[in-house]
Amino acid sequence: MTPIKEKTALITGGSRGIGRAIAIMLAYNSASKIFINYVQNTQEAEKTKSMAEEAGCEAILLKYNLAYPDEIDIMFSEIAKHTNNIDVFIHCAAINSFKPVSKITPKQWDLIMNVNARSFLYCTQKCLPVMEKGSIAAISSLGSRRFMPNYGSLSETKSALETLVRDLGVELAPRGIRVNGITAGLVQTESLSNFPDSEKLISTAVEKTPIGRIGTPEDIANAVKFLVSPQAEWIIGQSIVIDGGYSL
Repeated sequence: MTPIKEKTALITGGSRGIGRAIAIMLAYNSASKIFINYVQNTQEAEKTKSMAEEAGCEAILLKYNLAYPDEIDIMFSEIAKHTNNIDVFIHCAAINSFKPVSKITPKQWDLIMNVNARSFLYCTQKCLPVMEKGSIAAISSLGSRRFMPNYGSLSETKSALETLVRDLGVELAPRGIRVNGITAGLVQTESLSNFPDSEKLISTAVEKTPIGRIGTPEDIANAVKFLVSPQAEWIIGQSIVIDGGYSL
């Protein structure tokens, strides 16, 4: 693994919430250069960039929609202007429809699947020519393994994501590239407010979580910090549950 504070990292969906927490964690702990992908909120992306730069890390914003492979191609062409290697790739980009699965339209299905799962695969493929003995992590959720009301087709995309983590983990391990994932429980982010009856959702989760609270973006970032470190060298193709004991 590249020595600490000398890594180059790419984070998709890195402008807010969990993505931001991971970006800042990497900026303070291991990355000297970080690429932050986002699609809409430039103001929040600029804020994340400034926070990373306060840690002495060079931060470069990449405004590209990962639903479209041609935009991913352009994004990696932009990355190539700044570096010829990527040591860490973290996939946080995700969207949802916040409705019952039975009401998902074909257009919504395609968009959500393309952003949440297909883009992870394609970005990983684009990383391979410029990654040597690196680390890749994908952020999933408990919806991949159990029913969650009004979770839309996010559950199905997260299941696909975890399958990709498993298969890529096996395929890329001989190259010295480790692929793993985080299966997160309920985390306090802006997206929670998009759920119908979000306050009840949170209170129920707190009641059923042994540690007595829902997660924070920093909880997930701390898990990623371990997974991309040399101490996790023997962890391959795993999606590790981080949920305060909720799933138990």
